[in-house]
Amino acid sequence: MPKVVFVEHSGKAHTVEGAAGQSLMQVAVDHMIPGIIADCGGSASCGTCHGYVQEPWNSQLAPADDTEQSMLDGVLYGEANSRLTCQIRLSEELDGIEVRLPKSQI
Repeated sequence: MPKVVFVEHSGKAHTVEGAAGQSLMQVAVDHMIPGIIADCGGSASCGTCHGYVQEPWNSQLAPADDTEQSMLDGVLYGEANSRLTCQIRLSEELDGIEVRLPKSQI
């Protein structure tokens, strides 16, 4: 099973496993990762699963579509590598992906 490293804003890292095909948001929720609220349940309509995808994985992802980009435009603490974790599907190619979390998911 592919591993995901979620890093809280404080620097505390959580390395967890998820199934290929699961969204990164669902992996975080399944493992009760602090900082991923996931209010909309994965429909890209709230932005509360926002995270910063680190390299080299960020450049391997397809660009955010218009819906995701619209939500990212309104998140707090947005950065160039901001993504909605509900829109990223885990795969073997993303094994070890690191997602840093913002200081707030309001």
